[in-house]
Amino acid sequence: MDKPYSPSCDKNKEPILKVLKDIITNDSAKLLEIGTGTAQHAIHMAPMFPNLEWVTSDIAKNHEGIKMWLKDYKIPNIHGPQLYEVGVDKIPYQKFDYIFSANTLHIISWKEVKTMIKQISPSIHEGAQVIFYGPFNYGGKYTSESNESFDAWLKGRDSKSGIRNFEDVKTTMKKYEMDFTKEYNMPSNNKILLFTKIRKVK
Repeated sequence: MDKPYSPSCDKNKEPILKVLKDIITNDSAKLLEIGTGTAQHAIHMAPMFPNLEWVTSDIAKNHEGIKMWLKDYKIPNIHGPQLYEVGVDKIPYQKFDYIFSANTLHIISWKEVKTMIKQISPSIHEGAQVIFYGPFNYGGKYTSESNESFDAWLKGRDSKSGIRNFEDVKTTMKKYEMDFTKEYNMPSNNKILLFTKIRKVK
């Protein structure tokens, strides 16, 4: 097997890292990456937070490729990959301070998105932050023609996939005690959505 490579990861890794530097203020913490893919994001970003425990996770078929990248770079604060398939496995470990997931919500079904959000909530500390990167619709409308074309391609490949509506994600996150905190505009008509686990009054 050749080591997998994603051109889009190379393209977006630096803009994402810039935002993560703004979000991740607790360097001595634990982050779970859901949908690690090729591990290019982890390889690029984890060294910038040397005291952060970066835990990779993905479905079983992607583990071999992730291991190839991790073996080549041997970055001490990257761990995994842990097995996580939405609706099949539980979130690995508990409790995390950060959850990071790039380009996953439009790949899995909406039912799986809701399941993942439900599973994330008990797996993070109060005050922990959840970071979603990818394209989103607003008020049921596309933000660009390229996103509309991309959505058609996604649904042509798998009718259950597709670009998610920001309002639906926000409502579901709120249902599981995670408040919308901030939105970051990203290149290529993408967004980073930041959510924070509600701190309960004692």
